[in-house]
Amino acid sequence: MDAPSTPQARQPQGLQAERPRRADRAFVTLVSNPDYLPGAEALLRSLRLTGTPADLVVMHRGLAPDHLDRLRQLDARLIGADLLPTSQEFDRAHARDALHARAAFTRGGKPDFHTPLDNFVKLRLWQLDYDRCVFIDADAIVLRPVDKLFDMPEFCAAPNVYDGLDGFHRMNSGVFTARPDLATFDAMLAHLDRPGIFWRRTDQSFLQDFFPDWHGLSVNHNLLQYVWYKMPELWSWNDIRILHFQYEKPWQDHDKTDRLRPLIELWRTIAAGRPVPDLSSLPGPAS
Repeated sequence: MDAPSTPQARQPQGLQAERPRRADRAFVTLVSNPDYLPGAEALLRSLRLTGTPADLVVMHRGLAPDHLDRLRQLDARLIGADLLPTSQEFDRAHARDALHARAAFTRGGKPDFHTPLDNFVKLRLWQLDYDRCVFIDADAIVLRPVDKLFDMPEFCAAPNVYDGLDGFHRMNSGVFTARPDLATFDAMLAHLDRPGIFWRRTDQSFLQDFFPDWHGLSVNHNLLQYVWYKMPELWSWNDIRILHFQYEKPWQDHDKTDRLRPLIELWRTIAAGRPVPDLSSLPGPAS
């Protein structure tokens, strides 16, 4: 599994890696502004607790040196990642105010620091120097080992289920499998930015369109926090692999804090550097 310590080849345009890879597989996340830093730290800690031998990679932009130091302390491989070279028309259509005016979030509250255009930076994962990657959003935590995902085909993602069964027809891009390839990346850029195009849910809409035959992971590989109170019959602490705090974040004060308190307390335990508690001892949604 270990990659040879040979000098790095020339890095793809738009990426700046601090050090060579150590393995040929990587868990990858994206931190596009400092407000996501607490989430990334908790995610990295949760992955380390699983004992994975894979590299932990943080693609980043907009972070200060002290922010990067915090991620280095968690042994993350840091890779600076620029915005994609999209047109002015594309950028205007997917700017925060313009996107929310056309496709408002009505089922939950996106934080003020959410920047839709940054979401497309995820696509730079296909430029990385790894054989296989698993992407996990920085607002998620891993509760059980998930290295088996590296052996899944490209492209796998879990359904976008959190308030109704119709979500099984859509994917959620908070967790997915990928095989980096520069030809795939170039094809993505060509498909992404076309006259009049509008991706309603940014990278999520794009990836579902680019990979129309996406393979479905179980909901437990990307369990969305609203399932806790909107679809409690799907909740099973014995089966959850990755818990994803879509919409409101566990490091924020928000109007759903009391309703989601057991999940937020779990996130805080991991964020504080403590081990994952015995999940079977945690209260269920109806408790």
